[in-house]
Amino acid sequence: MVVILLGLFGLGIVVFVHELGHFLAARWMGVHVEAFSLGWGPRLAGFVRNGTEYRVSVFPIGGYCRMKGEEAFKAALERGDEDMPREPGSFYGAPPWRRIVIALAGPLANLAFALIVAVVIAAAGYTLRTSGNKVILASEYSLFGMPAAALPAEKAGLRTGDRIVAIDGVETEMYSQIQEIIFRSPDKPLRLTVERGGGRLELTVVPALDRETGAGRVGLYAWVDPVVERVDPSGSAFVAGLAPGDRILSVNGTAVDHDVAFQKALLERPRILRLELDRNGVRTDVEVVPTWDKDGNPDLGLTFRTVAFRIQADGPRDALRRGWKDTWTTITGTLQGLAGLFRGNVKVANAVSGPARITYMVGTVASRSLRDGWANGLSQLFNFLSLLSVGLFIMNLMPIPLLDGGQILLFIVEGIRRRPLKLKTVYRYQAVGMAVVLAIFLLTTISDLTFFSGR
Repeated sequence: MVVILLGLFGLGIVVFVHELGHFLAARWMGVHVEAFSLGWGPRLAGFVRNGTEYRVSVFPIGGYCRMKGEEAFKAALERGDEDMPREPGSFYGAPPWRRIVIALAGPLANLAFALIVAVVIAAAGYTLRTSGNKVILASEYSLFGMPAAALPAEKAGLRTGDRIVAIDGVETEMYSQIQEIIFRSPDKPLRLTVERGGGRLELTVVPALDRETGAGRVGLYAWVDPVVERVDPSGSAFVAGLAPGDRILSVNGTAVDHDVAFQKALLERPRILRLELDRNGVRTDVEVVPTWDKDGNPDLGLTFRTVAFRIQADGPRDALRRGWKDTWTTITGTLQGLAGLFRGNVKVANAVSGPARITYMVGTVASRSLRDGWANGLSQLFNFLSLLSVGLFIMNLMPIPLLDGGQILLFIVEGIRRRPLKLKTVYRYQAVGMAVVLAIFLLTTISDLTFFSGR
């Protein structure tokens, strides 16, 4: 329930910002707004000012902006009139360029929201918990699902224990930076600067395209030392006596240098785990009775120590630069994902999500993030909402009837012709749009059902 409520709240913010953009532009362009609602459904409370009803509705999912002339337009369509009503102060009574500004304002409000969030987060700073730039070859542990010879990291000459300190000249201090660059670069050669044995060397790797997600992958894991950071009081590790700061040296006699080796030792699902620990310089042995989650994965109730990186801009100018860079990266990444979807490089079920799945994702990010404290939790939540907002900006500008981009295309045609389109033409255009939107809704619903069923 908490996840759902947080998800609805987060999704509502993004949709509300979009409708607020339409509202402000309509007022600016001289179009009368009949109602502006926070939420959907029956009215809970509100007031009327200057002929506009401001209201709060029952369902807190975004909101809507109803402009003068929209209801008359629908009625004219139903009657089969030759032309649409064009009353002064109505949406369809405004010149095409004004309607374009109003339609464009919603997506631009989402883009502005994403940029503002990125700048504020960069200025305020946040702590990112991740691993360093030391890596592990996935091929050595048979957990990646690809033959060793097919892994790009193996072919490039990378070794377990290497540190990737730069990619194409860009410094990479954190594994998350390495991961992000690789994800965005399928089939693109990357020049790696690698530290090995006190020296440096240059290697070239070409990430393979993962057709499940459309991302690039090379076959690397992050190196995380098997040092216990947190122990869940309800887990089997706590019952066995493990404590923060313990370093796991071996599992059932097999030495472990990092968390991947620890995970591999659990693949055979042993009934008892005999762990050798280093506790404050003293070696000690403990026995753990492992538990397993519903997917068969080990669930001992412990997490290993990550590295805390403090990320903060050096002043307002640097915050603006970082904010725009992050926003632009999100835009290009979203467009790349869409291109991969249309080329057939990405599974549809992984690439599209409906309202149910988006609500779940927002709620999950929010609930997990807030466990790390309010400051870091809110920055992670709004960072995700910024990502979602960029997606809404791009999708709404696609030339699909009923979406803002489709409406803008219609108004451009009207402006070029210098005379209104026939209502019958608009009706047919909207009918095509309705069919497309219904097809997208069906696709996203199937995708959501596939996701929630675990298939």
